[in-house]
This record gives sequence, structure tokens and C-alpha cells, in this order.
Amino acid sequence: MAAVLSILGIERDRLIIESEARNTRENAVLAKRLADPRPGETWLLVTSAFHMPRAVGCFRRIDWPIIPFPVDYRTEGQPAWWPPRLDLVGGLGSLGLAVHEWVGLAAYRLTDRTDALFPGPSG
Repeated sequence: MAAVLSILGIERDRLIIESEARNTRENAVLAKRLADPRPGETWLLVTSAFHMPRAVGCFRRIDWPIIPFPVDYRTEGQPAWWPPRLDLVGGLGSLGLAVHEWVGLAAYRLTDRTDALFPGPSG
């Protein structure tokens, strides 16, 4: 990611990269420790759109107000049901990704790692 941001003109000394986490909860905790956010600062959380709810819940649970910036959308810009197609392999891949996130959301909520079962935009 650092290389891509560098190509886009972001200077390396403006980046804080956390590379030790093994899961979303650890990423939130370790990133907060590295960034040491101060009251009034604005922080963006950049992650895949499909993963954003669980990530937002984890950052809220540790009291780090962030602005979600979802990327890597998995859409084609048209209804997935029309025209009908028989893409079983692609469909199973999408289903696997969705189930992974749903199970992750449930497990994180049950273990109090996130603030809601389906974290949404804050009021």
C-alpha cells in the first residue's frame, strides 16, 4: 500500500503503517497505539467495502472516531440478477466472502470486539 500511495503523491513520512496485526481487532488496537490520535484530529479508515462494518465496529469499540472510506467495491454497476447467468464459481466465491464477514461480525459481537452486530454510519 505504501508504494501505491507514493505513486499517487503521498509522502512516505505522512504514512503510519501497522503490519503486526493478525486480525481486525488487533489492527485497530495496534494502529491506535502507533497513531496516538489526539482529540479533534480527523482519521480515515480505508478498507474493503465488504469489510468496513466489522472494521468500523472495532475502531468504535476502542473509542477511536474514524471516517470510513470504503474501497474495493465488488459490484458491476448493474443488478446482479439481470441478465440471468450461470456463474456458479463466481457466485460461490462471493458467497464465501459474505459468509466469512457475517461469521466474523457475529463472532466479534459475541466477544465484544465490536460495538454492534451490523455497525453502520454513526449519527
